[in-house]
Amino acid sequence: MPELSRRRALTAAAVLSAAAGASAALAPPARAEGPGHRHDSPRSFDEVYKGRRIQGRPLASGGAHHHGAGYAVFVDGVELHVMRNADGSWISVVSHYEPVPTPRAAARAAVDELQGAALLPFPATG
Repeated sequence: MPELSRRRALTAAAVLSAAAGASAALAPPARAEGPGHRHDSPRSFDEVYKGRRIQGRPLASGGAHHHGAGYAVFVDGVELHVMRNADGSWISVVSHYEPVPTPRAAARAAVDELQGAALLPFPATG
C-alpha cells in the first residue's frame, strides 16, 4: 500500500469537501419556522439538558455582529458563540471541530463538553 503523501491527503480533502458542498446544494431548503422568520432560521428552544438551561432564538435585528446567521444560543444565561457553516451545520467555541445539524445540538454538545464547568462569556474579559 503506498504511503499517504501530503498531496494525496490534500486531494482527498478537496474531493470530500466538493462532495459535501454538492450534497448541501442539492438538499431541499429549510422551511419557515413562523411569521417574520427567515426561511432558513432554526426554531426557538428553551429546555433543561443535563441540569443546564439551554436556550436559542433568532435575533430580531439579524445579528450583524454574530456569525450565527442571526441566531443566539445561551447556556445558563451566558451566550454561547455559535457559527453556521457554509454547509448548514453549526459549531460553537466549545465544540468548534465537531459540526452539528442545529443550534440546539450545538448547545447540547457544549453542555456535554463543559462537563459541569461554567461557560465563560466570549470573549472572556479579565
